[in-house]
Amino acid sequence: MKNNHYFDLVYDVTNLIPKGRVTTYGAIADYLALGSARMVGWALNHLPKDNSVPAHRVINRKGELSGKMQFPSPTAMQERLEAEGIVVINDKVQDFDKIFWHPAEIEA
Repeated sequence: MKNNHYFDLVYDVTNLIPKGRVTTYGAIADYLALGSARMVGWALNHLPKDNSVPAHRVINRKGELSGKMQFPSPTAMQERLEAEGIVVINDKVQDFDKIFWHPAEIEA
């Protein structure tokens, strides 16, 4: 994997997302105050296949599984979320507002 400080920052924040919660590409970008939601997605797309970063917990601002094609199968992202108790219907996280986690919560 490329040695990219920005990627490392994104991975560090993503590792902090609690099990059973989700955040957005934009929330991570806002928290880091570096780049954009697309850059966060770009960083997560470059994770090695054998990683432990919970990228499945990062979704788009509408609550949709927009990154699902970056997983080993088109259903893997949903399966990982459901294994944590998150309900997903038609590629959209249910109760998004209740389970949304913002990285600023780590400072609270």
